[in-house]
Amino acid sequence: MPNERCGKNGKSIHTLKTTKKSRISRLIRLFIERNRRQIRDHKVLFVIYLVIRLMVIAVMITELLSQSYYNVFFCILTLVLLMIPSFVEKRIKIDVPDVLEIIILLFIFAAQILGELQEYYLTFRYWDTMLHVVNGFLCAAIGLALIDILNNSPRFSISLSPVYVALTAFAFSMTVGVIWEFFEFGMDQIFHTDMQKDTIIQSISSVVLNPEGRNVAVTLHIDNIVVNGETWNYGGYIDIGLIDTMTDLLVNFIGAVVFSVIGYFYIKSKGRGRLVKQFILTKMNDVAHAKK
Repeated sequence: MPNERCGKNGKSIHTLKTTKKSRISRLIRLFIERNRRQIRDHKVLFVIYLVIRLMVIAVMITELLSQSYYNVFFCILTLVLLMIPSFVEKRIKIDVPDVLEIIILLFIFAAQILGELQEYYLTFRYWDTMLHVVNGFLCAAIGLALIDILNNSPRFSISLSPVYVALTAFAFSMTVGVIWEFFEFGMDQIFHTDMQKDTIIQSISSVVLNPEGRNVAVTLHIDNIVVNGETWNYGGYIDIGLIDTMTDLLVNFIGAVVFSVIGYFYIKSKGRGRLVKQFILTKMNDVAHAKK
């Protein structure tokens, strides 16, 4: 019989290959078992996640066939963003409640696919406003949960008051909102997009219009505009995104305030409130301990 070639540890190549195959098959079985368990425990979340991903893939294929590669990029970005809650749970070991995860998935789909690609921002007047309210609410919930995790962690010798936690959650939400507006401004300036949607206004108040050069605003009512020798018939002047930006920050403020107030009472009652718990991130160890 021919001699079998041996590996580094004296084992035959055939034995090493067999061991490797069995290890891979064991990992596959473990992966399938874990997913079965997750599907069984989170049926509604799984169905919504699957449906949204299939819809995004369908849109991506349609855009690819029409050679709209910019929209294809948006679809790929959406698929990546949809993986964030799962990444947080598996890698960072922080449990994302099903209700919160479903809202996050729907929010991403509504903003990226419906808002940008299906042009809901133009079709529905308050679509963008609604999303910014939800964003302020969600970011305040995430900010409050992160501070609460640190507050209850034995690794940190801190004990923050409910007022401080609520204010921090509010500040976190507003900071995210401001950074997003910076991003929109940067995209408009660098890539000449129109993420900061313009508004038609019929009058302007500015000190520049004061004929005496004084620091007193003069109001100018706009009947028509002539640009490069052509008359614009848009019914007024374009404000170049200022009103859109300030409206976004205002409604983000409202969402942040609402959850910060709710969060204050949640922290003060030491975690009581079944509804609020659906929006609060928790450490995996705390979740396992609570189920025992």
